[in-house]
Amino acid sequence: MVEALGISLKEFIFYLINFAILVGVLAKFLYKPFLAILDERRQKIQDALDSAEAANRRADEKMDAYTRRIANVESEGREIIREAKSKADAEARAILDDAGDRASKMITDAREEIERDKERAREDMKGEIRDLALLAASRILEQEVAADGRQDEIVEQILKEQSEGKWNN
Repeated sequence: MVEALGISLKEFIFYLINFAILVGVLAKFLYKPFLAILDERRQKIQDALDSAEAANRRADEKMDAYTRRIANVESEGREIIREAKSKADAEARAILDDAGDRASKMITDAREEIERDKERAREDMKGEIRDLALLAASRILEQEVAADGRQDEIVEQILKEQSEGKWNN
């Protein structure tokens, strides 16, 4: 079947080995750095979540402290205590709301940044793959064209296919 396509088994094996080398190089120099970027972003998100959780714990501790103080106050200060509790609740809610808002914003920003980084990495990877594939194809074509002497025919055929819109880049 390989010989029916106009290439010998040796050439096919050579192309297959070149392809495997290309995939190995891409995996080493593009895929691993991409995973490192994703791990870094994942760690930033986890740190943001931990920070938000710590803020919530602090707010809960403040709320508990205010509640314990209120329970120990004597009866003649009930009005003052009610005001302090009300103020503490409002402050705790504000702290919790602020912490929740900050955490949500940090998570949203981190997710958006991860998506942007993913897209940039994909675009960079596409460009690198395209450049490497074009370089490999041009070298292979140089060897094949020089070997069978049909340079003019191949160039004319490529130009014809391109002008007919058969290529979808």
